[in-house]
Amino acid sequence: MLRLRTFPPPPPTSVSPRPPPLSPHERAFSSSSSTPLRRQPFLRRRRTGRPNLKPLTSRIVQLTRRRQLRQIFEEVEIAERRYGKLNTIVMNAVMEACVHCGDVDAALKIFAEMLKPESCGVDSVTYGTLLKGLGDARRIDEAFQVLESVENGTAMGNPKLSAALIFGLLNALIEAGDLRRANGLLARYGYVLHKGGRPSILMCNLLMKGYINSGLPQEALNVHEEMSHQGLDPDRLTYNTLIFACIKAGNLDAAMCFFEEMKEKGESNGYQVVLPDAVTYTTLLKGFRHSMDLVSVQKIVFEMKSRYDLVLDRTAYAAIVDALLNCGSIKGALCAFGEIIKQAGLNSDLKPKSHLYLSMMRALAARGDYGMVKLLHRRMWPDCAGTISFKVQEEADHLLMEAALNDGQVDIAIQSLHDIVRRWKGISWTSRGGMVAMHIEALLGTANSLFSPHLLPRLSLYEPIDSIMTPFEAARPLPGTLLLKKVTMRFFRDSVVPIVDDWGSCIGLLHCEDCNELNSPLSAMMRSPPPCVTTTTSIGRVIELILEKKYKMVVVVRYGDLYGGMASTSVRAVGVFTSAQLFKLVDPPLTTDHFNNI
Repeated sequence: MLRLRTFPPPPPTSVSPRPPPLSPHERAFSSSSSTPLRRQPFLRRRRTGRPNLKPLTSRIVQLTRRRQLRQIFEEVEIAERRYGKLNTIVMNAVMEACVHCGDVDAALKIFAEMLKPESCGVDSVTYGTLLKGLGDARRIDEAFQVLESVENGTAMGNPKLSAALIFGLLNALIEAGDLRRANGLLARYGYVLHKGGRPSILMCNLLMKGYINSGLPQEALNVHEEMSHQGLDPDRLTYNTLIFACIKAGNLDAAMCFFEEMKEKGESNGYQVVLPDAVTYTTLLKGFRHSMDLVSVQKIVFEMKSRYDLVLDRTAYAAIVDALLNCGSIKGALCAFGEIIKQAGLNSDLKPKSHLYLSMMRALAARGDYGMVKLLHRRMWPDCAGTISFKVQEEADHLLMEAALNDGQVDIAIQSLHDIVRRWKGISWTSRGGMVAMHIEALLGTANSLFSPHLLPRLSLYEPIDSIMTPFEAARPLPGTLLLKKVTMRFFRDSVVPIVDDWGSCIGLLHCEDCNELNSPLSAMMRSPPPCVTTTTSIGRVIELILEKKYKMVVVVRYGDLYGGMASTSVRAVGVFTSAQLFKLVDPPLTTDHFNNI
């Protein structure tokens, strides 16, 4: 990905006079804002009197990676109170933090502050960062306005229109898959990106990435053909992008041809920078993983480990394990995973993340290897890198239950289900763990169920709703022009009441919690349009709507009245079905309190 920090450094800024020292309150705030501030001096002045702002810039970069934008603002404010005006390098780092955290409005405010006469000013890096942020936020019109001002020479700071500025916005558009605007940008400013009348390698690489992101990998291969006609020599990034495009298109043979071409060019011509790197091998592993070609995966892994000059990172190791698992080689995956753990003892950057533990646990749980799943479940918390989300923790618990059940240890599986319900307050029936829980429920039977299911013994879910609905007149609808103060007592008895117009058509439902204006008509407080189903809708579907959407009342209409006429907010109702009716039909009966806790 293009990074705008590679631009030439901005010109030196003027030195501001030293402001008065911090007050005791400010000193206390600055010392307690973050732990690293206590481990090192905040800023030191050089002998020339100019403050050394490099530690502050490094600190901003660290906080940017952690997405701690508020902390950045606090520390920059402290530095401004202590040292006065900060230079352009520091403020550019703050703008980069805003863009990285997705707060383009904050970046625009910083940009406006930098433009003030008493501030540090802006440079090409500032404009490049701003264009990248506007592109990421899909505010393309504003980005083009900025580019036009730079092109016309009216932009503050007099930045020059350069390829770096264009590439920043172009990369943002391509990342978003907006090829139409990307091609428009190239049509207008393409002359800036061409070197010697020909497109640059970087532009071609970005175009290929854009086609791949848009689901058109074959077009990326066409860009490669155009590069050959232009006499452009592909670099390593070009080959990696082409291999990825071939894998997306499902053409693994073409991917291997590009792979062999890379090796041949790098070995025969001494062009080492074209030799395959970890990204190349990782991309190939993902392709053979989907095709479940174990032999090819093993060949790629062997070649990776035979390269003395190839450094394998955490992503490469994870790709090896995932490919072996998907190809059914559990033993090979365990060996690779053990190698990761061994290497992580020497290099903490190789510690596997939680998703790799889950991949191993999924494969082992399906085989019923409860011992290994339990070991991975126990070691995931102290040994994995990064943050373990609640969703990951919940799935790990589900996989432990699944492994116990598949291993025939039903008592342990039941105990695991007990722990899951107590810790996570329930389980989704559509998840993998939910399927295991249903299996356990079937083994236990209704009498020993852990979830206390409520049955519908007198009801067939496939019958139409008109067989059990309440006639609309029996629901005692109220006219919408009626004032609330005249029917207040009605809402002490009924939690929801249908509202009709002068022609008797239902125009909405009024809930008791919405009754907050005694002198207002009912139509002003109702919820419109009302949820409707036809008379032929099955009872099971209506129950799903009530439970999923938490509807207190569903209006029943004839099919022709709902779909045969013009679109309208009013319907000719023939009946209603309420949540209170549903809870009277189940065994054992429910109350509205259960409905609110669903």
